[in-house]
Amino acid sequence: MIKGISFSQPVLPVRLSDLLSQVRHLDCSGPYPDGLSVTAITADSREVVSGSLFAAIPGFVSDGHRFIDAAVLKGAIAIICEKPPVQPAPGVLFIRVADTRKALAEAAKVFYGQASEKLFLIGVTGTNGKTTTARLITGLLNAGGIPAAYIGTGLCRMRSRDILLERTTPEAHELQALFAAMLQEGCKAAVMEVSSHALVLDRVYGLRFRSAVFTNLSMDHLDFHHTMEEYARAKQLLFDQLEPDGYAVINGDDSYGALMAERVPQERRFCCSMEPELHRNLQCAKRFSASVQEISPAATTIRLNFPDVSAAVRTELPGRYNVMNLLEAAAAVSGMGMSSGAVTEALKTPFSVPGRMERVLDANAGRCAFVDYAHTPDALEKALGTIRELVRPSSRLVVVFGCGGNRDRMKRPLMGRIASEIADYSYLTSDNPRNEDPEEILDDIESGMSGSGYKRIVDRAAAIREATASLRPGDVLLVAGKGHETSQEIAGEKHYFSDQETLRECFREGVDDVTTNQSV
Repeated sequence: MIKGISFSQPVLPVRLSDLLSQVRHLDCSGPYPDGLSVTAITADSREVVSGSLFAAIPGFVSDGHRFIDAAVLKGAIAIICEKPPVQPAPGVLFIRVADTRKALAEAAKVFYGQASEKLFLIGVTGTNGKTTTARLITGLLNAGGIPAAYIGTGLCRMRSRDILLERTTPEAHELQALFAAMLQEGCKAAVMEVSSHALVLDRVYGLRFRSAVFTNLSMDHLDFHHTMEEYARAKQLLFDQLEPDGYAVINGDDSYGALMAERVPQERRFCCSMEPELHRNLQCAKRFSASVQEISPAATTIRLNFPDVSAAVRTELPGRYNVMNLLEAAAAVSGMGMSSGAVTEALKTPFSVPGRMERVLDANAGRCAFVDYAHTPDALEKALGTIRELVRPSSRLVVVFGCGGNRDRMKRPLMGRIASEIADYSYLTSDNPRNEDPEEILDDIESGMSGSGYKRIVDRAAAIREATASLRPGDVLLVAGKGHETSQEIAGEKHYFSDQETLRECFREGVDDVTTNQSV
């Protein structure tokens, strides 16, 4: 179940026999009376209500099989599991399966009335740009008369309502609950960010996508995937789930674009490029390209080249890398039937994504800050490179950033090197230390620093305050790593924290009480 979903009409109980007929199972044990109905589906024993089907998922931290007894005590009537208890509880049906996650996805699809089959699904995968691209596609579809919902980083947005999410891509049964709610809201399409974790862990198992979009691939999540090859193969799984007439939108400028296109017939490939002449070796049915005409702090003017027409578009999204996000969004909605003219007209609508190159201005002092989710070497390099183009030669680019704890350590010195090479001054601080020592994380980042000056300040709010106080008129500050997030995880506990609110507070107060580092 998804917390916060209130269906306009209650989901009708589904007969257990109907669920069982669609779940590939090895065998069953326990009572199986005719007419027995399931009232809810969950993989969390805390959410079990009377009449529930509980799926015992073997997780990385804890094994759902440990919570079977708790689920039974709360009223579960059926259990999907890979290892039934030695002494099964009486009155409960145990359904033994080879893979609980896949079986849960199959059961959820039936329980929610095949909701996913009634929507056009568009999946967006890649390291960076997923959120911006997915939100752009959603906005363009809505502007073009196709009611669309969005599922992604921290949020599900469906027309008149927003639902907060814990994961970029929810579990399979949660997705089906969201799809059912979207149908009740009158949606015809759903645009999803699809993470590599979700693909490997079968959260999107059984879904068929009308379109699959690949943004790019760079170093991230190697604590989970171990190698870039493994990471790339995980992303490639999305393209195996295209509908027979579905199409792929590929970033042809990315070195992994050809890999993503491997499993998609040429006639169903849409290729996007900002350097089209360099990528003719990637065979495609349709080609989309773009070139930057003008970049300013306020807007970027680009020329979009569709297969049938060329048009100039002005967007408030800053930076060259956002041009690719916009280009892929245009290609994706073109495949849904929107004309080139309708797409360019829709792109005139102002568009921004919270925490993605989000501007925070100090109108009184002429200072400017950007908040961005950049938490990988590639994303940090692109964000800093974008802002560097906006900074006057006489002004400075300052950055505040850190790295997450209990995650890939290899990227920390790389991000330190990138910051020291592009920014004029860096403040190394905490991101989400989680259960690591924040000072040791900064040690790893510092090992890659060279060139420009920097300072270590573990407390993120203090780092932002000092960085803000150092700004002179014309300077630009980037606060990177957390973006849209409104909490900071320290020693296993989450504390409320917002980069945007901290910046605005600093600008309002003028941070007169902060002593500026004289070496800045």
